[in-house]
Amino acid sequence: MRVVVTGASGNVGTALRRVLAAAGDQVVGIARRIPVGSPGWVSCDVGAPAAEAVLSRAFAGADAVVHLAWAVQPTSGEPAMRRTNITGTAHVLRAAERAAVPHVVVLSSVAAYTPGAGPVDESWPCGGVPGSAYSAQKAELERMVAGRDGVAVLRPCAIVQPDAGGELGRWVLSPLLPGRVLGRRWLPVPLWRGLRAQVVHAEDVARAIRVVLARRAVGAFNVAADPPLGVRELAAVFGGFLVPVPLALVRAVAWSTWRLGLQPVHPGWLRVADQASLVDSSRMRALGWAPGHEPREALAAAVAAVAEGRGTWGPLAPRRVGRWRGLGFGRPVQQSQGDVR
Repeated sequence: MRVVVTGASGNVGTALRRVLAAAGDQVVGIARRIPVGSPGWVSCDVGAPAAEAVLSRAFAGADAVVHLAWAVQPTSGEPAMRRTNITGTAHVLRAAERAAVPHVVVLSSVAAYTPGAGPVDESWPCGGVPGSAYSAQKAELERMVAGRDGVAVLRPCAIVQPDAGGELGRWVLSPLLPGRVLGRRWLPVPLWRGLRAQVVHAEDVARAIRVVLARRAVGAFNVAADPPLGVRELAAVFGGFLVPVPLALVRAVAWSTWRLGLQPVHPGWLRVADQASLVDSSRMRALGWAPGHEPREALAAAVAAVAEGRGTWGPLAPRRVGRWRGLGFGRPVQQSQGDVR
């Protein structure tokens, strides 16, 4: 197969390129920043006004397009989230139509679902988690692709891999907290009771995409590894012991410190962590897919990579300047994750 992948330099994109190459597929990667001197890449900002023409040329003759490009937690100096996520997706879909691509696979998220007790299947409504821009835009993505022929939508839970250690560290760690303290037995981890999370390795998501491509499957598919991790397991992976803290207090501290540029986690992410639905992946498993990584081990390997400052090239690489440069000094460094539409 000839497969064109948008967002090919990201967490899932790098894993997917490895999986597709191992299967003998021809892969064209699309990203804003591409490896210098490497064949098989096209430089394109999917949200830019000229993107549709660039994408149409890149998609010509493709057996499938996999749309992964998404601004998860952009800094204040990067293109606006909506420009990349919604305008960019519209460009990708129109370009795929113009190029007559027969199969399009789009990466959504479990965050697109309306909060539910779970585990929910693919019929659960995609109304999003209130108060989260990421969730609202994933729910909007779902509406954009609903009813389109030849489209598959994958809804994974939290995706981790050691190769993305640099990016994960920038997303969750304050520059005031050295990464090397993660995983230390003496480190207290303040979390709220009742927190549960599903985690899946990026390679397992990539293999799910490959299965969908090989079977020309369409429709929606949940992608998650079981069992979900409880609050004590999460605390043990990130540090040494759990310090139970009310969610309201965690949100208040997150808001003030994010607003001052002291740490990157907007309280909108806490809403997603607390309210995102747990999902049933039976439909994906029925296609012959099964995760190859146990959730706790996958998360522990990613946390170790963050602690050691590991990561690959491009957006997954560790911060190249001193960590103090990551402070906002009275203003947010990351764009707001509030429910902005």
